[in-house]
Amino acid sequence: MSALAGCAALTNPVANGIPVRRLPPELLAVSKEGKIPIALVLLGQERPPVYRLGPGDVLSVYVEGVLGNPNEPIPLYSSDSANLPPAPGFPLPVREDGTLPLPLVAPVRVAGLTVEEAERAVRAAYVQPPTILKPGLERVLVTLLRPRSQRILVVREDRGPTNVELKREGILRSTRALRGGVQPLIDVNESGTGVVLDLPAYENDVLNALLRSGGLPGPNAAPEVIIERRLYRSTPQSSLPPQGAGSYMVRIPMRICPGQPLPFSPSDVVLHSGDVVYVRAREPELFYTAGYLPPGEFALPRDYDLDVVEAIALVGGTLNNGGVAIDNLEGQIVAPGIGTPSPTLLTVLRRTPDGRQVPIQVDLAEALRDRREALLVQAGDVLVLQEQVDEALTRYVLNDVLSLRIFSDVIRTSRTVGTVGATGP
Repeated sequence: MSALAGCAALTNPVANGIPVRRLPPELLAVSKEGKIPIALVLLGQERPPVYRLGPGDVLSVYVEGVLGNPNEPIPLYSSDSANLPPAPGFPLPVREDGTLPLPLVAPVRVAGLTVEEAERAVRAAYVQPPTILKPGLERVLVTLLRPRSQRILVVREDRGPTNVELKREGILRSTRALRGGVQPLIDVNESGTGVVLDLPAYENDVLNALLRSGGLPGPNAAPEVIIERRLYRSTPQSSLPPQGAGSYMVRIPMRICPGQPLPFSPSDVVLHSGDVVYVRAREPELFYTAGYLPPGEFALPRDYDLDVVEAIALVGGTLNNGGVAIDNLEGQIVAPGIGTPSPTLLTVLRRTPDGRQVPIQVDLAEALRDRREALLVQAGDVLVLQEQVDEALTRYVLNDVLSLRIFSDVIRTSRTVGTVGATGP
């Protein structure tokens, strides 16, 4: 038994784990599968059939004899928007109180009106007593010159390059020798971009902010969009989660389960001046391997599950192949002789929310036959592959005892075999 003193199967400190079937639900990994991309129309706002004026709009107004000389050509101003034609008249902004300042008359309230309704309101202001223009002879033109806009800051860690470094530096590496030794696993030298957008009215939403800042979040981005907003006096404090002094956050997931209620409302995707749209870089979710597995750290997929059988295949471990790893240096796929058993005792070391560590025992032979035994891997798991006691004893008998007996038989036979030399005359 002294020869077995160093056998890891007999001295394995993590072998006594909780079987998968007896694992409490709170220790099971949450499945990533079944989620679908969110409908993009939910990230935008519904555009009304007509444009309603509001503070910040710039109108071009022509009132013959007041704003414009009848003996001179009507001036034309080009619009900043490609969707609007040149506007005749003189530019006048809509004030914060929703009124339009006009000469010789009191300001006219235009907030909430269409452009045609605003033109009628301006005409009425000049023909009503005290009459400035003769009714029926007045010439009034009102045109939308520049629609109001909302200034939004978009910060993205999934786009680059930029002169501002927004992410930590470093490379996560695996120590396995497969395909040429140590190699980069995940490049986390992320560079981010920051862009200021002036989004026109009815286009000031999350969808337009993403499309105008580089597109939808890519595979290197976290599957959510964060909107950080300042608290205004009109915002009901009781309805806001505590996020920090003077601000709160809205989180919009990019993938949801079918039938799941949306965690945001249509008004949440509408952006206002001062809002910050933040697309985070995806934090790498890693699991670790040890024992008979190639030691290293490996990345979990972002959008689908990975069970222990698939994880072992991913890292190049041995699965039902006589204990021969696929990255062996001898280049042998089939071991010589009758071979040895494949290790099937897998222990998954999993952290609990309270900081403890729980060993979970997985029988790979059962996991290959029954998918219910194939535990899902979650971030932070350590996979330690060892031999069962009977597998270790079988390997010892096949590789050590029988090999020693055959070797002794060869020595014994060689002593009974001699050579005869003869010389001729």
